[in-house]
Order: sequence, then C-alpha cells, then structure tokens
Amino acid sequence: MVKSVAVMVGSLRKDSLNHKLMKALQKLAEGRLQFHLLHIGDLPHYNDDLWADPPESVLRLKDRIEHSDAVLAITPEYNRSYPGVIKNAIDWATRPYGQNSWKGKPAAVTGTSPGVIGAALAQARLKNDLVYVGTVMMSMPEAYIQWHAEAYAADGSVTDEKTAKFLQAYVDAFVDWIEKHG
Repeated sequence: MVKSVAVMVGSLRKDSLNHKLMKALQKLAEGRLQFHLLHIGDLPHYNDDLWADPPESVLRLKDRIEHSDAVLAITPEYNRSYPGVIKNAIDWATRPYGQNSWKGKPAAVTGTSPGVIGAALAQARLKNDLVYVGTVMMSMPEAYIQWHAEAYAADGSVTDEKTAKFLQAYVDAFVDWIEKHG
C-alpha cells in the first residue's frame, strides 16, 4: 500500500538543491511513497492572535500533516542551523494547544548542501526539534548529502550509481520505518 508523506523543504529558492533532492527521493520511492509538498513559504510568521481567524495556509498545513502517514523534512544549512521557515511551520502545526499535528507521525530528516558535511548540523538541530514536538524520528540511517549536480538528471533521476545506491537505502529504511511506526 502506498504511504502518504508530507514533505517539508526548507529552501524557498526557485533552483533549490534541496527541492532537487526531494525530486530524486520521490523518484526512488515511486510505488511505495506518495510525496505531498508542504507549502511553508506562504505561512505568516507565527502569531497566537491569528487563531481567532486562522489563515488558510495554516489550516492547509495542519490538514496535510494530519492526513499523511509520515513526514519528511529536507533542509539546507544556514549558519549551522535550519531555516526559520521550517521553525515557523513547526510552531504553527503544534497549535492551538492540544492540537499538535506532528504528534505520533513517523518522520525522517535529510538535506544537502555543496559543503562537505551536507547540512549535518542543520539536520541534527531539526531532528531534535521534531522529536520534541512528538514525531517518531528515524535516527538511522543518516543522510548528510554533499550536492554534486552531475549525480542527478533534470527529471530527478539519480545518474551516479554510488549516490543512487545510498539514496535508495535511505528511502528503503524510511519506508520500513513508516511501516513499523505508522
């Protein structure tokens, strides 16, 4: 049975490397996982006063998370952490009090950057915060991916055999994680 995954990509840039990574993972997961991109760029800054008349973007975010079998966060690394747009989405989905959309969702975190450590520090911080809000975090395997454009085709296919094997193992582990904890 195909599992639904709410995917949060932390880069809003048109030519985002992390969005390209999402496409590659999506292609490797075909037939087993169906990705649904969370549109976190249109969320207003968190403000508790807005719950009197919640923005449509917030309601859409919460609904997508709640109607997904799992969550996948794909983050770049900005100044040794993950982007504020992700933190904002985390905060919105935990509210209002008692209506935490993240609670109990199997989750995984990955990310890419041109740097050698492949967004490792951002991923570590994000994993910690997602565990705190109640996701059931996949701790292994970790996927700190140094971006090499030549390893990917425009359609999201992974053209480098070593990269494809690594990413396929990550996707397989995530599918297993969802099956065990969903």
